[in-house]
Amino acid sequence: MAEFLTDIKTIRERARAEIGKGPITDAYGADLERVIQVCNEALATELVCVLRYKRHHYTASGLQSESVAQEFLEHAAEEQEHADKLASRIVQLGGEPDFNPDTLSSRAHSQYDESRGLIDMIKEDLVAERVAVASYTEIIQWLGDKDITTRRVFEELLAKEEEHADDMQSLLERIPSDT
Repeated sequence: MAEFLTDIKTIRERARAEIGKGPITDAYGADLERVIQVCNEALATELVCVLRYKRHHYTASGLQSESVAQEFLEHAAEEQEHADKLASRIVQLGGEPDFNPDTLSSRAHSQYDESRGLIDMIKEDLVAERVAVASYTEIIQWLGDKDITTRRVFEELLAKEEEHADDMQSLLERIPSDT
């Protein structure tokens, strides 16, 4: 057996003795309760993003609005996928995903927006994506190698949020400011 690996007999004994912990073993190095809390904050962030993008999709108007509204709808669906991944991870960690609508916006990193103009909608969505990029980058750094699976979830989300920010930036450059 490799030097770094705990004696396999000990690993087996611990696995049986702590079977109720599911995937959480002695090798888990993060503060479990705090990781669940952070995941729930990210879940709230993603749900607020879904709601914001959906509102923007349905209320976008003007000459350029059809293609932009489609982009909003696509982003809403992707943000919902992010929320689902986070909720699944929270359950894997032994926590409960917090979907409480009464506290959703106060727990979210991003904000809901009711802009009426297309350019303002795009700007607010870009700001929200930048907030997610900054938050998720910090979370990834904080997790380090203490919870690799959760870190990978956030790395996946981060890549998509960066893509969303790029999409919003491209829309801003493409759409005339008098729209």
